[in-house]
Amino acid sequence: MSVLKKVTAAAAGSLLMVGAMSMPAQAASPIQVQDGLVNVAVGDVNVLNNVDIGVAAQVAAEICGVKVGPVAVLGKAVDRSGETRTVCESSQGPVTISN
Repeated sequence: MSVLKKVTAAAAGSLLMVGAMSMPAQAASPIQVQDGLVNVAVGDVNVLNNVDIGVAAQVAAEICGVKVGPVAVLGKAVDRSGETRTVCESSQGPVTISN
């Protein structure tokens, strides 16, 4: 039985080492940092860069002719996710908020 215990212990130790070596790869995944700053673009032109979500929401809402509140919520979602979102379509192109 001592041989069986040694084999079991070696196998268990190998599994623990494999698990320990895979952890740094998971820890190396990018971390999304929320800083409260976003960009506003109209078509291909960046209108505002790295501005507060509230300011971006006011400008985008004014361009689109919509209420500021929903645009601010959209800006917060962009800051959290990092995805670009379109507020509206204007004659100059889409009004977008990006991170």
